[in-house]
Amino acid sequence: MKLNNLATFLTLAFAAVVVASCGSKSGASSGFGSGKKSAISNTTGWRYNDEKATGFGVKKNYKPQVPTGMIAIEGGTFTIGEKGEVVTGERNNLRRRITVMSFYMDQYEISNVNWREYTHWMKTVFQQTAPRLVERTQPNAEVWREPLAYNEPLLEHYFTHPAFDEYPIVGVTWEQAMDYCQWRTDRVNELALINAGIIDAPDFSSLKKITNADSIANNFVFNTQKYIYHRNYNPKAGKKSMKDIYGQTRKADMSDGIMTSNYRLPTEAEWEFAAYAIRSDKKDGLVKEGRVYPWNGSQLRNSKKGKYEGEMQANFVRGRGDMMGTSGSLNDKAAITAPVTAYFPNEFGLYNMAGNVNEWVLDVYRSTTFDEMAEYNSFRGNEYRTYLATSKDDLGNYVLKIDSLGRVATGVLPGDDKRNFHDGDETTKLNTDFPLLTDPEGLDALANNEKLDPTDILAPKVSDKTRVYKGGSFKDRAYWLNPSTRRALDQDKSANDIGFRCAMSMIGDIRSQSGKKK
Repeated sequence: MKLNNLATFLTLAFAAVVVASCGSKSGASSGFGSGKKSAISNTTGWRYNDEKATGFGVKKNYKPQVPTGMIAIEGGTFTIGEKGEVVTGERNNLRRRITVMSFYMDQYEISNVNWREYTHWMKTVFQQTAPRLVERTQPNAEVWREPLAYNEPLLEHYFTHPAFDEYPIVGVTWEQAMDYCQWRTDRVNELALINAGIIDAPDFSSLKKITNADSIANNFVFNTQKYIYHRNYNPKAGKKSMKDIYGQTRKADMSDGIMTSNYRLPTEAEWEFAAYAIRSDKKDGLVKEGRVYPWNGSQLRNSKKGKYEGEMQANFVRGRGDMMGTSGSLNDKAAITAPVTAYFPNEFGLYNMAGNVNEWVLDVYRSTTFDEMAEYNSFRGNEYRTYLATSKDDLGNYVLKIDSLGRVATGVLPGDDKRNFHDGDETTKLNTDFPLLTDPEGLDALANNEKLDPTDILAPKVSDKTRVYKGGSFKDRAYWLNPSTRRALDQDKSANDIGFRCAMSMIGDIRSQSGKKK
C-alpha cells in the first residue's frame, strides 16, 4: 500500500513538472506577465489573463511614463534644514540627514491658465446644480489690495487677462490647491481610460438638459476612486472592454497600469530636496552639500560668462523699494510675479524653486518638525483616511458614500490623526514666524521697542490646520530664497505671494521611467 502511494505521488509529481515545463515554453519567458497574451505564472504554472480560468489579469510589458508637465526626480539622501546660522532666525529648521524616495514634480508652478481650465470645467459641470462648488474654486482677487498701493488693475485682470496666462496662480488656499490636485488626478485618469477605449468621453453639450445633481455626478463626474471601488458607478463602456484585454469583464483598476497615482502637493522634504537638486555625477556617490540657493554657488547673479552674465537668477526684492531695478537696466525684470517659465531651471530642470511665489507644501507646521522626523519620506500631517459606507445592499455589500463632488467620501477614525505625533509640548505650537527678525529693516522694529519675543503669550497659536510654505517670492528678501527656510499660514488663508506646484509619488523604480537607462 505504501509502495502504491509512493508510485502515485511520483507519477503526479512528474506530471506536474512536465506541465510546468511545457507551460514555460509556450508562455512568458520571465513568468512575470511579459511576452505573449497568455503569460504563465512562474510559481504555479497557471496562465494569466485566461477567460476560462479565474481570469487573473496581469499587465504585460508595462512601461511607465513621466506624467505630462512633470519631471522624474531621482531620490536619495541629503541634509535637510538650515545651511547657515542666522542669529535672529527662527531656528525651526535644524539640520538632519534623511532620505527621499524618487517622485515626480511639476516643472513649473501652476499658472493662471492652468487654474482657469479647472474653474471652467467646474462651471461647465456644476453651475446649474451646485453653484457653491464653482464659487469654492475661485481665487481670492482681493489679495492684491493693499491700503497704501494702487493695485486695482491686478485685482481686475491678473486671473483673467491672457497677458497673465503664464503667471503663477496666487490667492488660493492650501485647501483649494489640494482640490485642484484631486481634480487633475481625475481628469488625467479619465482621459487615459478614454484613450484606451475603456470608457466613452462625456458629452458635455447635453448638460444643459440635466438638472438633477445625482445624474450629473454619475454620468459626467469621473472620479478615480469611485470608478475603482464604487459598485454602482458604471460609466458608459467604450469601444474596448477589459474582457478584450484580460479575458474578463470588470472595471479597470490600478493593476492595469492605465491610470496614474494621485497628484498632490509635495511634502516639505520632497520640495526642499527638489529645490537644491543636489546630485552626484560620480560613481562614488559623494556630493557637495551646503548650497545657499537652488543654483550652484552662493551668488544671486549669474556668474557664468556669456550673454546672461550678471543677471539676477530669481524674482525677489533686491532692497528697500527695489522690486525690479532701474528703467533701462532692470535686474529681475518683474515688479510682481513673473511667468512660470522665467529664469533658468535648477539641475533637476525645475523652474522658480526660489523667488517668484512661495509654494504650499503638504506638511502641517511645527517649529520642532526637524527634531522628530522619519529617516525616509519625512512628513508631518498624516491623517489616515478610511472609505465611508452608508448602508448594505440586498447582497450584503457595503455601499460607499459619495460626497458633494462625486467622490468616494472618506473619514479619519479615532487614533488615525497623526498631525500632533511627537510634536513636543505646548511651547512648540507658538508661532515663531517673525519676518522682522530676518528682514534688514528689523532694526527699525527694535528701535521702536516692538515685541519680537517668540515666546510672547500674545503670539498667535499654531494649529493643526497651519501649513508650511517655502521658496521666497517677489515680495521677499534674499534670505527667504534659501530652500531650507520655512514659514506657515493656515490652510484656509491665501496671499498674493503664495502659489503651488503638484507632485506625485513614483510607483516603481526610477530606472524604469521613460528616458532613464536601466
